[in-house]
Amino acid sequence: MGAGAVLLLPREEEPQIVVPMIDVFVAMPGASAREVEERVTRPMEKLLWEIPGVEYIYSTSSPGGSLAIVRFEVGQDEEDSIVKLNQKMFANFDRIPPGASQPLVKPRSIDDVPILALTLYGDRYGPYELRRVAAQMHDAIQQVDLVSEVRIIGGQRREVRVIPDPARLTAYGLSAGQVLGSLAAANVRQSAGKHTAENREFILETGSFLKTIADVEQVVVGASGGAPVYVRDVARVEDGGEEPAQYVQHRVGGASYPAVTITVAKRKGSNAIEVAENVLHRVEALRGNALPPDVQVAITRHYGETAAEKSNELLFHMGIAVVSVSILILLMLGFRESIIVFLAIPVTLALTLAVFYLYGYTLNRITLFALIFSIGILVDDAIVVVENTSRHLDN
Repeated sequence: MGAGAVLLLPREEEPQIVVPMIDVFVAMPGASAREVEERVTRPMEKLLWEIPGVEYIYSTSSPGGSLAIVRFEVGQDEEDSIVKLNQKMFANFDRIPPGASQPLVKPRSIDDVPILALTLYGDRYGPYELRRVAAQMHDAIQQVDLVSEVRIIGGQRREVRVIPDPARLTAYGLSAGQVLGSLAAANVRQSAGKHTAENREFILETGSFLKTIADVEQVVVGASGGAPVYVRDVARVEDGGEEPAQYVQHRVGGASYPAVTITVAKRKGSNAIEVAENVLHRVEALRGNALPPDVQVAITRHYGETAAEKSNELLFHMGIAVVSVSILILLMLGFRESIIVFLAIPVTLALTLAVFYLYGYTLNRITLFALIFSIGILVDDAIVVVENTSRHLDN
């Protein structure tokens, strides 16, 4: 049972401590921080304190929005806590002040911490190109079993910028708002109806989304002298990366490269080692397809590897403890006593690991510390009990 538990127990870095935490966002565009505090944050805090099991509420009021972090008591059921908070919010939507949005509720848990981080970099690749490579890898990694969330950090998303020319707009009698409205109206695909005939149904759609610079340049924004005015007549269109909001740099030796990082989080109760290894296998399978050969992948976080290292080191030291104590008893008391100690310690620890597995625990920082702490007590107890029994038998 102990050997099976060692092989089957999920291993991870973070402990599975159940402390439900939920973020509640409320937007109020145009309002100052004081207005947000008086009209949104304080009334929302009063409602949140009415929820059973709430231990702390941390709130932040800023211009244009409010954030409340609700922390429940340790041991509260996570799903029940989310349901209670949502019910409280839904039941008080009529108290939302004018100009404020409906609350956005986002639960947080220890499993949101990424177990694996892959950093992409290359000599010929900038933030824009790396972001496109990472976006293709994102979908493939998301399909790996027991992966809960995949995020991309850094890089530049694709963005088509339309830069109006004020002089040309004035010459044609147009404004930047008219250009914006025309682009929004042109970048739409709508259903125009259905037609059923001969046991078939035909769906008619009108319009299409803008995909290239040429599509954007050909959008009609007005008319002048009986001729249409296109976007290209009043503005310059550029296709490239957006203004960066996050920067990632990867240093190799003395050189620094622009980079993009992909983080992977696992599902609750799953084995971090298996999830990380499956993701790495999937990434290798993408090499030459979604992942170009000249893009380097550096593993900048691997909690599965560190969790395996710590748990294997614990098992190794448990073996050292058993052998050393057995040799000590053999030298001081005899062969029979050493056999008892040699069997008692591993059997006790094996049953402990089996109970871990049956109760759904994982090998993490907390449980590993508990096992390390218990080894000392177990070794002392084995020595004291066997020595005391041997002394009474000799007398």
